[in-house]
Amino acid sequence: MGRKRKHSETVAAAPVKKDDSAPERPKRTLLGWKDKNEDAEDSKPASVFRNKEKVLVTCSRRISFRYRHLMLNMVSLLPHCKKDSKVEAKSSRGATLNELIELKGSSSCLFFECRKHKDLYMWMVKSPGGPSVKFLVNAVHTMEELKLTGNHLKGSRPLLTFSSNFEKDAHWKLLKEMLTQIFGIPEGHRKSKPYHDHVFVFSIVDDHIWFRNYQISVPHNESDKIARGDLDKMTLIEVGPRYCLNPLKIFGGSFGGPTLYENPFYVSPNQIRALEKRNKAGKFAKKIKAKTRRKMHELSNPLEPDEFTDMWNDE
Repeated sequence: MGRKRKHSETVAAAPVKKDDSAPERPKRTLLGWKDKNEDAEDSKPASVFRNKEKVLVTCSRRISFRYRHLMLNMVSLLPHCKKDSKVEAKSSRGATLNELIELKGSSSCLFFECRKHKDLYMWMVKSPGGPSVKFLVNAVHTMEELKLTGNHLKGSRPLLTFSSNFEKDAHWKLLKEMLTQIFGIPEGHRKSKPYHDHVFVFSIVDDHIWFRNYQISVPHNESDKIARGDLDKMTLIEVGPRYCLNPLKIFGGSFGGPTLYENPFYVSPNQIRALEKRNKAGKFAKKIKAKTRRKMHELSNPLEPDEFTDMWNDE
């Protein structure tokens, strides 16, 4: 007879059951499905700064056509800006604009204010805490009237360059920081292109900020294609627009507040026009005085009668 097996040997080990249940479904968001690992990463504080700057661009009523075209040129150059309807330039302008900035979800504002259909003032504001700067805009030339040959990609991110004068005084440093935040397009913005093919140039000449926009032109032919880092064949072609900013006042708040800086050399356009009228009026007064002197001289020094005056009257 054969040997009997033990009972423990006959009982086979229970096989491990497979988990037939479906895996846990990831969380769904507006941007797609979200995994657990991403949730854990999102729960951690983000250490990388992300620029979410948005700029509101608007103007006052009764703005002239040239200044309106300048505003539209700036809108085309800044893909992270938002347009809004015209605002009445009155005493309640600041409160209205601050409310518009909040409704639009913006953090900055460029407000073009036209007075007497002649003078253009530009407000550059950080909302809601400030500061804000008021500029007088001179030497305005829009893209339509310049007709320059430059043509960069719309929505591309510009390089910002500043002259060394921006480091000499505190108010110039503040203006440089505000220009950097407002004109610098955020990286990865949905309306921007991930290219740098033009340059915004801000230069200080005679205490005025001069703005220029240049296209970076690079040869496209394979034979002329330049190596990376070689700047010999790169050229700058002006695109436009052109304008000059004369800083008048810097305020501590949004559209107002304590005055941080005031330009001591500022002369309002009204005073300049009044002086021009006085000069013209002075020229006219000089002509009237000269005519009066001439008449008085003729009366005081009459001519002697001419003996040949009545020579032909007898006949």
